[in-house]
Amino acid sequence: MENDEDLYYRYRERFNALLTTGRATTREAASLFYYLNRTGYNGLCRFNQRGLYNVPFGRYERIDYTRDFRPLMNLFAKWRLTNVDVEDVPLEPDDFVYADPPYDVEFTEYSSGGFSWSDQERAAAFLAKHRGPVILVNQATEKIEKLYRRLGYHINFLKAPRRISCTGDRSPAREIIATRNV
Repeated sequence: MENDEDLYYRYRERFNALLTTGRATTREAASLFYYLNRTGYNGLCRFNQRGLYNVPFGRYERIDYTRDFRPLMNLFAKWRLTNVDVEDVPLEPDDFVYADPPYDVEFTEYSSGGFSWSDQERAAAFLAKHRGPVILVNQATEKIEKLYRRLGYHINFLKAPRRISCTGDRSPAREIIATRNV
């Protein structure tokens, strides 16, 4: 499908209208979100403080969209997506958890309330109590490493590519992969 900037912004406006009128869980909203996420800048998903989707148009020439999700229905039926505070995530003892909290950097405006150091600590501590397998990833800062080690996570490091950068720097960054019960 050819990429069309005007169409993208019309669909983004329609998606935001659904969000603001309480129709975020409709089939139309799901379809628009898929289109916006595949078409927007680098697959970024971002909402502003008013809760509106605000990712700019991506510069792809062509995009191959999946049009038939029926082969994935059985897999999707097992998924549970939530949008709640980490401590309110309903976990079963054997649930596998992959968590990617906001990085421990000055920029913390991932949500209208931000994400503080206290939030980092709460998320890591909550997940450390989970009896099932946990993988927790973050930027490898000294504070994050100390926190994860103190909570008993097994630590590994890697150089992760950057697809999105506010400064344009796409050089790999050092990341931490913390695991428990894996």
